[in-house]
Amino acid sequence: MALKVRNAVSRVVPGRRVTPPGKRGLIVPFFGPAARRRRAAPTAQRSPFIVESGDLAVRLAQTDADIDAAQTLRFKVFYEEMTARPSPAIAAAERDFDRFDPYCDHLIVLDQRLGSGPSAIVGTYRLMRRDAAARIGRFYTQDEYNIRKLLRGGRQIMELGRSCVHLDYRRHHTMQMLWRGIARYVLHYNVKLLFGCGSFPGADPEAHALPLSYLHYEHLAPLALRPKALRSRYVEMRRMGREHIDSKKAIAALPPLIKGYLRLGGSIGDGAVIDPEFDTVDVCIVVRADGVTDRYMKRYSRDSEALAS
Repeated sequence: MALKVRNAVSRVVPGRRVTPPGKRGLIVPFFGPAARRRRAAPTAQRSPFIVESGDLAVRLAQTDADIDAAQTLRFKVFYEEMTARPSPAIAAAERDFDRFDPYCDHLIVLDQRLGSGPSAIVGTYRLMRRDAAARIGRFYTQDEYNIRKLLRGGRQIMELGRSCVHLDYRRHHTMQMLWRGIARYVLHYNVKLLFGCGSFPGADPEAHALPLSYLHYEHLAPLALRPKALRSRYVEMRRMGREHIDSKKAIAALPPLIKGYLRLGGSIGDGAVIDPEFDTVDVCIVVRADGVTDRYMKRYSRDSEALAS
């Protein structure tokens, strides 16, 4: 889940969001991926989604250019810094995009010293709620995991994905900003469960035998919520006996994003999945929204009350 937010007050002029290359002109509104419609002039209104702290601000993407810049950042991180393998279309565009992007909200962090537009974007997270997934027919995670237990009932659930931060901004403050934005979003839409895929670099599960085994033994999701890797893609996480697990070493070997989810009370699905496109071993993570509470929600409830007064 992979899988970011901040303090202070907020103001916003909502904009519009578009589809990937080849479908410009089709748009979905700023507040969540509602049905596509023809472009309308944006209306000024206040929003709970801009949070500022120091030089950084977090907000939802408002324009085509914002989305393009977030996708460009994703390309630089996933395909240039890391070892993901781009399709010809992605390589030509030098942007990471897929069929889910038009249905998602894109949370972005900006360095305000660089301005307030796309050139200032230094971090991003992709957010997809249940109603948005219904429009495209599935969540991205369902390409790897059976999540039918998460889909039961009418509660609002949200998928987190495509998390990345510019190399020069990979510090605690930037991630805190993203998570503060997520907290605001969760409050606004009354989200009850967050989930998504967290990744280990490199597609060899044996290279991650210790942390994968540790996650299986110590952090499996409750059975009533537990996703399970699709049978055709299932990779056993239990690669070592429990008696051989050194918890401190296992935790140290976890990717920072997965560690962050565990700190928020996150738990892990059954089975890992190899993602050949991104050259990763993935695990599915589930976080109850109230796990994001004490450090984020209470603070932003106070902010919301201040904004309403």
